[in-house]
Amino acid sequence: MSWYLRRNPRIVIGGTLVAGLLLIAIFAPLIAPYDPIAVDASQALEPPGSLHWLGTDDLGRDVFSRVVYGSRISLSVGVISVSIGFIFGVSIGLLAGYLGGLVDLLAMRAIDALLAFPALVLAIAITAALGPQIQNAMIAIGVVAIPAYTRLTRGQVLSLRERDFILAARMVGVPTLRIVLRHIFPNASNALIVQASLATAFAILAEAALSFLGLGSQPPQPSWGQDINYSQRYLSNLKWWMSAGPGIAIFTAVFAFNFLGDALRDALDPRLRRAA
Repeated sequence: MSWYLRRNPRIVIGGTLVAGLLLIAIFAPLIAPYDPIAVDASQALEPPGSLHWLGTDDLGRDVFSRVVYGSRISLSVGVISVSIGFIFGVSIGLLAGYLGGLVDLLAMRAIDALLAFPALVLAIAITAALGPQIQNAMIAIGVVAIPAYTRLTRGQVLSLRERDFILAARMVGVPTLRIVLRHIFPNASNALIVQASLATAFAILAEAALSFLGLGSQPPQPSWGQDINYSQRYLSNLKWWMSAGPGIAIFTAVFAFNFLGDALRDALDPRLRRAA
């Protein structure tokens, strides 16, 4: 294992960044020095200093504490929305790819209909229809993630279902469900793991965009996108710290998951391993 990690240092770096974000979210009450929603008018618009590392907003709330607690919202949206997309997308892709015929035709035409809309625009439309709540934002981002999982899984199944070990399993009478779950899905899991990591980065960015538009997390709940939207009115007065904290947090989270996803893709792709 240590040899493998030395050969793939990017996985270590990406994994460390992601683990750090998860630890911050889990231990937010221990890390944040202040209550993220506590109002203190006497400390309003304080610049970064020893008491408030990232300054305060116009209500006197500590920006650093809000950034720390905001990680809980962003990572929760990432995990839950990606899980929704994974479960439904992989299930549809497995059925469409293995059964083929009419099932494949209907499933892929439905996926094509979802792909007809830009992902973020579709997420905005779904959230607006369901109502501006963080739970609805999770559902919307999860629905947007389904097509990518479906197409990826279907492609993997099409390449696997004619392999000798699958044909042998059919010949000896192994049930279809067992073939799909015990033989095809494990062999397609590498690509799906990479897609999950990359999809988490998109989910965090999409949640920030929805919250920025007022369709995600609602005040006074701390959220990176919402706080950037709230602070933009003060940028002309050079109160840069109000948006710098959540902006850096979004960049770091998206970079961490994208970096990890790229590293996993290179490490798990046998063609790239042989080229190395």
